Amino acid sequence: MLPDASGLEICKRVRAHRVFAETPLIFISSGASEADRVVGLELGANDYIVKPFSIRELLLRIRLQLRPPAELAPALLRGGSVELDQNRCRVLQNGTQVALTATEFRLLAFLMRHSGVVFSRQQLLHEVWGDRRSTIMRSVDVFMMRLRKKLEVDSTNPKLIRSARGFGYSFDPRECPVALDACVTVAVAAGRCQARIRQCCN
Repeated sequence: MLPDASGLEICKRVRAHRVFAETPLIFISSGASEADRVVGLELGANDYIVKPFSIRELLLRIRLQLRPPAELAPALLRGGSVELDQNRCRVLQNGTQVALTATEFRLLAFLMRHSGVVFSRQQLLHEVWGDRRSTIMRSVDVFMMRLRKKLEVDSTNPKLIRSARGFGYSFDPRECPVALDACVTVAVAAGRCQARIRQCCN
């Protein structure tokens, strides 16, 4: 328990602050239900750790949040109206900088590095969050919703971060006249089931 405000309130204040908005936040709580974790993530937390936990797990999760995105290549990614600079940890939408959390940044960078490829929630959890047993599938949906609100002109009709029903998510800024579901084919790569968007869009 915090003396002056709840963790949820502090999280909202940090995310609304013009200087500290991109600071990584990790919830440490005894609230173990899925609803507790989803609320924390929806408010802007990068991670959610349920008590009890080991110091080793905590340190690993902190290191993951502080891992520099610049280690990933290429440094500059472009797709549609979005430009992501991994060296400067910066995202521009139509030339205007967008404030992303560390997890949002890693998730967008991963999708943009594999533009047009549909990844399942399980694959995204493994690639972006790492091996975390307490992280739930719903976390992926929460972070996708947050990215869409920040990057899409209309988050209810996304043109950048797309959903493939029954498969997962992809970053694909191309205009496509047919439904995304009709463009998906499944391929097995490196022992994993992976969906790839066919070249149905010009």
